[in-house]
Amino acid sequence: MARNLVRFDPFAELDRLQRDFFEDGMLASRRTKLPTTDIYTKDDKELIVEVHLPDFDENDISVNIDEGALVIQAEKHEKEEDKDKKYVVRESSQSFYRRIALPQQSDQAKIAATFDKGVLRVDVPFAALPAPTKIPITAGTKA
Repeated sequence: MARNLVRFDPFAELDRLQRDFFEDGMLASRRTKLPTTDIYTKDDKELIVEVHLPDFDENDISVNIDEGALVIQAEKHEKEEDKDKKYVVRESSQSFYRRIALPQQSDQAKIAATFDKGVLRVDVPFAALPAPTKIPITAGTKA
């Protein structure tokens, strides 16, 4: 009779729900759709920021400078009305936000952004740093 006893695990169902939700469920599919952002320097003369936004149009994207940071935002809303189907209104929304601290030597007046084939590229040139000043050393007199 003791062979039929099963040990009760109060967390077994929570573990299964977590696995379903994060590995196979909603967040797993959402994780693969997040835009990729590449940030790198080119020849130590400029910072390049590339954001892959394939689901957005140029009009959906804004690039701003705010308190020494580059702010990239993309927002897209779609609304479809169809009286022939069982739904009256179908809406979807996507958004992206990224704030990147700019280096101190960046030349904010010369920042340029381009959008081509779903990739936003922001070029942040660096301002020329002043050359170091050499201080001559003179021979001192003995006191």
